[in-house]
Amino acid sequence: MAEYKGIKGFKVQTVSTDPAASIIATGTWASGGDLNTARGYGAGSGTQTAAFVATGGTGPATTGTGVHEQYNGTSWTETTDVNTSRSYAGGFGITTAGIVCGGYNPPGTVALTESWNGSAWTEVNDMNAVTQTGALGGTSTAGFSAGGYVPGATPTYDDKMELWDGTSWTETTDMNTGRFYGASSNNAPQSATIVFGGGNTATTANAETWNGSAWTEVADLNTARQTLGGAGGSQDSAIAFAGNTGTASVANTESWDGTSWTEVNDLSTARDSVNGAGISSGALCAGGFNPTATGATEEWTTTPAPTFQQENLGQVFYNSTSNAFKVTKESIPGGTWASGDNMNEPRQNLMGQAAGSKTAALVWGGKQAPPASITKNESYNGSSWTEVNDLNSGRQFSGGGGTQTAALAFGNASSGITESWDGTSWTEVNDLNTGRNYVMWSGIQTSALAGAGYTTTMVNNAETWDGTSWTEVSEVNQARDSCACAGQSNTAGLIAGGYSTFSPPTNTANTEIWNGTAWTEVNNLNRKTRAGTGGGTTTSAFCAGGQDDPPSPPYQVTVASVEYWNGTSWTELNDLSTAVTEHCGRGGTSGAFTAGGAASPAGLNTMEIWTAEALNSTLTAS
Repeated sequence: MAEYKGIKGFKVQTVSTDPAASIIATGTWASGGDLNTARGYGAGSGTQTAAFVATGGTGPATTGTGVHEQYNGTSWTETTDVNTSRSYAGGFGITTAGIVCGGYNPPGTVALTESWNGSAWTEVNDMNAVTQTGALGGTSTAGFSAGGYVPGATPTYDDKMELWDGTSWTETTDMNTGRFYGASSNNAPQSATIVFGGGNTATTANAETWNGSAWTEVADLNTARQTLGGAGGSQDSAIAFAGNTGTASVANTESWDGTSWTEVNDLSTARDSVNGAGISSGALCAGGFNPTATGATEEWTTTPAPTFQQENLGQVFYNSTSNAFKVTKESIPGGTWASGDNMNEPRQNLMGQAAGSKTAALVWGGKQAPPASITKNESYNGSSWTEVNDLNSGRQFSGGGGTQTAALAFGNASSGITESWDGTSWTEVNDLNTGRNYVMWSGIQTSALAGAGYTTTMVNNAETWDGTSWTEVSEVNQARDSCACAGQSNTAGLIAGGYSTFSPPTNTANTEIWNGTAWTEVNNLNRKTRAGTGGGTTTSAFCAGGQDDPPSPPYQVTVASVEYWNGTSWTELNDLSTAVTEHCGRGGTSGAFTAGGAASPAGLNTMEIWTAEALNSTLTAS
């Protein structure tokens, strides 16, 4: 009689708790360096390894402070104070370009806004609403403030939404539910965020997404709370942590996947009035109260599940605690591609020239006819593409990353030209040290990785970007160009496939992972593929389309094949609708997009969208 392993190819594993049905469910909190000044009600933002906290209070009734500290991934350092001390303020941006606004400064609430340029704070235009404790996010030139508290004889629980353009605030569409002490995916673009939790006449679990023009109510948090922290990079990806239920501080952490909230591992210490920063796969929780002020910092990171490899649809495991057999309905292999909305400009040779998500995307450059690099730039809101301000330098076959309103573009032909996008315009910043095209990419606007590529030959150079400049780091093991890529920062990147030599024409299936220090070769793609596109993280990525490398002519056949990386190996997925190469793509393995490319000598303006979900289910007799 055949064993289950002989039939399915994997054994039934015994575990004491259900394995994670997604990478986010593997996340854990670990202690980081303490703030020098213990406090809550501060204004914080940035990334897990480059964050700031400015202002705040050491107790609910205190005047507030102007103290400004920055975090380097290990410890906090005090730097220049804000001009106006306060508590209950909000903040967004990065350590070299941040905003602090609103707050409480006796005798009352203020609308003051201050801008940080990396060395000094400058008072700029006030908010329209005199408010405190709203939910904030975005960049120093494209930020937002949603909700807040306006004290008075009849206090107002604000539903106002204001947008910051780098110069002034503009009121736009109100939220459906007024609130204060709420949180947001604070690294999300100005036009694609989610706001959750908070309080009005009572603590709320309400959540709403913003698409740049309207608010939509979505699934509530599992635990209603206020004075909580938030982190995330889009309206489809966020985590909520800490807070106060109205009766007690909590350590609860919840993950948002664009559809629902899932409870994941708690903070080590319950607290409220915290400062949050980062994205859903790498977040920071600093300071807060329980019941007195604390400077404790915790770091949230995700990893592949250590006790169970969830690789196949229908994989069975036994939960010894609940005495039940269960099955993974992990449906990434069962996900589907569907046609999206066409771009205005057909284009090919895009490669890494995209940012954002399937509902808030940016695509720039490429090639049309005649064969020259173009500067065209388009933004996508989930239903249509809009032409926005062009690049300063046309480019094709280059790299990039970030969000719809905070992107980075680098490389072009054999140049190292780098440009930064603030949601309105592109600005030239410091060049790559090694100019190249067909370059590997990873990361966001302030934390990126460039590797391999082509100068006059294929190279294996790698460089990291810290928001200001590029630094040479350890080389990729295999020199190549035209790779599929994924990754979330300058310390976490994936490179797969590519072109490894020109004579004879040879593609590679080689895959390498960057951990911030070194490149490690891991399991290969199933196909030798060049000029495919990728997206996701180092533990959950995809490679879509490109050109296959058959053993005999015609070489370099354009394909529609798609593969999924689960942190250990590649699995073939449902194909794209159309075979395509030299296109661009972004997003995670549960929701992604591809756009443009070449299915023939002409460029395409088409878009495809990937949707999948993941979960576990108990087996029952029938």
